[in-house]
Amino acid sequence: MQLILKGKNVEITDWLRQYVEKKVNKLDRYLPDIHEARVELSVEKTRSSQDRQIAQLTVRSDGVILRAEERTDDMFAAVDAVVDKMHRQIARYKGKRINRWQGQGRSNRGEVELPPLDEEALEELAEEQERRIVRIKRFAVSPMDENEAIEQMELLGHDFFIFYNPNSGMLNVLYRRKDGNYGLLEPEVV
Repeated sequence: MQLILKGKNVEITDWLRQYVEKKVNKLDRYLPDIHEARVELSVEKTRSSQDRQIAQLTVRSDGVILRAEERTDDMFAAVDAVVDKMHRQIARYKGKRINRWQGQGRSNRGEVELPPLDEEALEELAEEQERRIVRIKRFAVSPMDENEAIEQMELLGHDFFIFYNPNSGMLNVLYRRKDGNYGLLEPEVV
């Protein structure tokens, strides 16, 4: 596994680097064939001192990208929290794969058998499988550009907004990021 560690507004000391490597290397036990783990540590100026230290972890495995982010008042606690969150995401991903192949642990593509899930991961999967769609909402989509979509989203007071973008000729999703800026999802047909 290749580990890429980046810092933004924070000095990556040897102690911090060793701590991150130790924590992230443990993920290899839960998800085999991790090609790359990218850790981005940053410090942002926020009103709340509890959300200044940010740890983002992105893991790339065979055709899968998993991402987690945590904000705390201590960088080491943020690293611990983001690795724990990633562990839960890996357990959820493995549970879906196991269910998809009727618990065989192997896919038709000859993938390696996954290690067994622990009790905590099995409980989380059972809770997740109980979730279901309880409401379906239909709405009209009007053509508008990104700026009009931002205005409409703000008027509605939502955190995301779906609109037809005539520039791209596709549906786009506009969303508010935690830092207060906006993100735009543009689908790519592959």
